[in-house]
Amino acid sequence: MRYGTVVTIGSLALTLAGAACNRPASVRDETATRTEPAQPVDRTAELQQRHQDEIAKLDSRVAEIDQKYTEKISKVQSGRRTATAGLQEEVKEDVANVKQAVADLRTTTPENWWERQEHAMTRTVDDIDADVRRLAGRVEAARGTTGTTPEGVSTAPFESRRDRLVADLRARTDAMERALDNVKAKGARETEINDTKARVTKLRDDVDRLASAKADDWWDLSKARVTDYVDRVQASVDRLDNNKP
Repeated sequence: MRYGTVVTIGSLALTLAGAACNRPASVRDETATRTEPAQPVDRTAELQQRHQDEIAKLDSRVAEIDQKYTEKISKVQSGRRTATAGLQEEVKEDVANVKQAVADLRTTTPENWWERQEHAMTRTVDDIDADVRRLAGRVEAARGTTGTTPEGVSTAPFESRRDRLVADLRARTDAMERALDNVKAKGARETEINDTKARVTKLRDDVDRLASAKADDWWDLSKARVTDYVDRVQASVDRLDNNKP
């Protein structure tokens, strides 16, 4: 009897094991899935890491620009190349400012991005306007809309501030482009004029991008503004030693 019981139990165990093996793979997979819950994805940490990676790339580019600037300005100072005093001063200032722009990107948040964007663009247009006036003699007064609400502008807080800034900057950009179109020069002065025109073009691109901006685009817009600034400063540094004495 004892032997028969052992045989019976052994047969039952084999039967159950066989049934388990014969179950469809999908059933076994479902069981495994239920017993191993998926780990939640930390989206905030993911975004922060992506932002840090993007800033690191900009830091690397700025370091290369700084090194190239040192090489090119030494050529100008040695007399092997020529550049107007105005262009030298502008490029020197840009190389310093682009470092700060990348540093500020590290502390840009959804709460402070717009104030930084508005301040940076207003400061840029004021700076370019001063150089255009120096090169062109005068700039036609821009009919901006600062302090008013243009027809058709959204009354939502962010959109209304955005649209007022865009309208004002577009008017000032138009005036600067018209003034520069009338300036003719050669040699080092022509290089400075071309550099100023490139700055005006960059400003227009920034304004056009801003025109359709949404508040949720804060990081992409901030990063794009700084990245374009890095591109523009790199072009200015490359242009610095264009002319031989």
